[in-house]
Amino acid sequence: MATKPPAGDPVQDAPQVAPPQHAAAGLPAIGHTLRIAQQQMGLARTARTLLKVNQKNGFDCPGCAWPEGDQRHTAEFCENGAKAVAEEATLRRVTPDFFAEHPLADLAGRSGYWLGQQGRITEPMYLPEGADRYEAVSWERAFEIIAEELRALGSPDEALFYTSGRTSNEAAFLFQLFAREFGTNNLPDCSNMCHESSGSALNETIGIGKGSVSLEDLHQADLIIVAGQNPGTNHPRMLSALEKAKSAGAQIISVNPLPEAGMERFKNPQTPVGMLRGTALNDLFLQIRIGGDQALFRLLNKLVIETEGATDEAFIREHTHGYEELAAVARKADWAETLTATGLTRPEIERALGMILASKRTIVCWAMGLTQHKHSVATIREVVNLLLLRGNIGRPGAGVCPVRGHSNVQGDRTMGIFERPAPAFLDALDREFGITSPRGHGYDVVRSIEALRDGEAKVLFAMGGNFVGATPDTRITEAAIRRARLTVHVSTKLNRSHAVTGRRALILPTLGRTDKDVQASGKQFVTVEDSMGMVHASRGNLAPASPHLLSEPAIVARMARAVLGDASRTPWEEFEKDYAAIRDRISRVVPGFDDFNARAARPEGFRLPHAPRDERRFPTKTGKANFTAAPVEYPKVPEGRLLLQTLRSHDQYNTTIYGLDDRYRGITGGRRVVMVNPEDAAELGLADGSYTDLVGEWNDGVERRAPGFRVVHYPTARGCAAAYYPETNVLVPLDSTADVSNTPASKSVVVRFEPA
Repeated sequence: MATKPPAGDPVQDAPQVAPPQHAAAGLPAIGHTLRIAQQQMGLARTARTLLKVNQKNGFDCPGCAWPEGDQRHTAEFCENGAKAVAEEATLRRVTPDFFAEHPLADLAGRSGYWLGQQGRITEPMYLPEGADRYEAVSWERAFEIIAEELRALGSPDEALFYTSGRTSNEAAFLFQLFAREFGTNNLPDCSNMCHESSGSALNETIGIGKGSVSLEDLHQADLIIVAGQNPGTNHPRMLSALEKAKSAGAQIISVNPLPEAGMERFKNPQTPVGMLRGTALNDLFLQIRIGGDQALFRLLNKLVIETEGATDEAFIREHTHGYEELAAVARKADWAETLTATGLTRPEIERALGMILASKRTIVCWAMGLTQHKHSVATIREVVNLLLLRGNIGRPGAGVCPVRGHSNVQGDRTMGIFERPAPAFLDALDREFGITSPRGHGYDVVRSIEALRDGEAKVLFAMGGNFVGATPDTRITEAAIRRARLTVHVSTKLNRSHAVTGRRALILPTLGRTDKDVQASGKQFVTVEDSMGMVHASRGNLAPASPHLLSEPAIVARMARAVLGDASRTPWEEFEKDYAAIRDRISRVVPGFDDFNARAARPEGFRLPHAPRDERRFPTKTGKANFTAAPVEYPKVPEGRLLLQTLRSHDQYNTTIYGLDDRYRGITGGRRVVMVNPEDAAELGLADGSYTDLVGEWNDGVERRAPGFRVVHYPTARGCAAAYYPETNVLVPLDSTADVSNTPASKSVVVRFEPA
């Protein structure tokens, strides 16, 4: 049977450390999955729920956005996906009595782990101005409060409408429609903090800000480069695709500052042989220094250009622009500087070059390790250069593969959740609904925090997510949030954002992916878009956690009616009753969604068009794929300091903490650890097991301190360190962001160590 939530926060001041593991998944993953699921759901509910995850007649996992193939396993989920489902389908409940017992100050002093373990929120909750705890409120009154605050603003641009990647296509479309009918493009979203750099680079170079490959392409590739990514924890089902590619003859290069168990060996729990022996995935591990990726790819491009017959001259001539400019700059790439920037050896880079030259079909996959640096956009452009040089975009088994983190983060952007929308999208929206959308650019996440800090924004409405826990510069962000007149969070469970509020605050509990959604016209389904542009339906199968929950589309529709009133000609009530009506409108506004309802009803869903992949057509300003030639950058770290990257543990998904262990890295019972190379630790006098404060260094002179971290001697790249977020978000300066994309540079934090 399911267990009760923890009454108190577990002690985390003495984490235990063992040697890191060298294989992922296998029997331990199965055991851990079943234990967590049983604790949250009980055995019968576990079976009924997990067998529906990622099935054609089931619901989309609320975790990562990795795609499913046409042929599904009975257990089409990974360990961390099962944890996400278990926490949503939990039998634990957070009722109004809970809030009566726990004032705001108590919630603010709790860990994210404890908050998340309490269970599903059952009723709308309201924190009046000056009150010390939340109280139950009716839905009608909740929408009246939102309307009061929004109507009292001096400008619509004083409101911020944030979106999490869990939000469905239907809810996201309504949310952006409401924001624009209200009068603002302030639509920050979680993409601003993760793959915004990817979209910025890809839009400029190939004309579309999405990956160009399918799951089948991975299976057909000769070479797969996995850069700045840890699939074993963050996208575990990707390991199955890599295993299948290996069995077909592919080679794999991993480029990362830390060795990761999943890339060393994958013990596939779907097969007996896989569980016992597993498959070695890495053919070459390049343990690069943090932020050295652009220098590596620039040198590889130089070497490809200088190798006779290595470039695809016909492709370059017919489909690209800017080759001569790149070639001129690339030929200046310097071996000595590259070795300094990367920490690699010449034989390692030469071996990588040999594998690239031997491959006719190459895919490069990446995640936050490439996207969260000052020079991230330039780095990803350099990745595209490598693929363009050998014609590896727009043919089977080749292309770009930015691996998205949250289950519908890509779909939300497709639906118009973007602070800088394309004029063509706004024109189509206006024609369909008879509105006049604002044309000025809105605020992204970083600019939203600055606007709250500076008093330029006064209301924050968050559609899911954990805005406070996910954002940088924790102290500045929390102080900015507290300046707001109203904060509203549409949520399934508690998180840090419910404890750090504006003068007034609302928690609006919503249905999850696992819940049945029944509206006036009958049972509904929603749709999502995976990381490779496949759109499919998601149908929950469980009775909702409470009769007082509303779906996300219903919440948006009712809020719109309360705020916009009779002046709005948009049929919000119809949209709440029947989501098919929303999809009909999407089909007339968003390219690629023609006949949306019929295509969404197909069990396998449908693939969105992608001009570079489908027809080698590149909708850029030049009409061709663009080579780029930015100056090479890499972080320079003062003596006595290290470069810190923030990352996830294995018991974590984004800011959701499932447990206090990081099994693959050998760390159990705590999260306040900092991983340091033993040689660096010796030079800095950091004994294994000692405790230290991490102090960030930035050019504004502000001290940013994360106290009380246990030092773990770990095989990181020299000069580099690693620690978990959100605990280390306090060290990431708000204005330390990527050029062009404005993504927080959470993988490039200069730190010094002071005794705890």
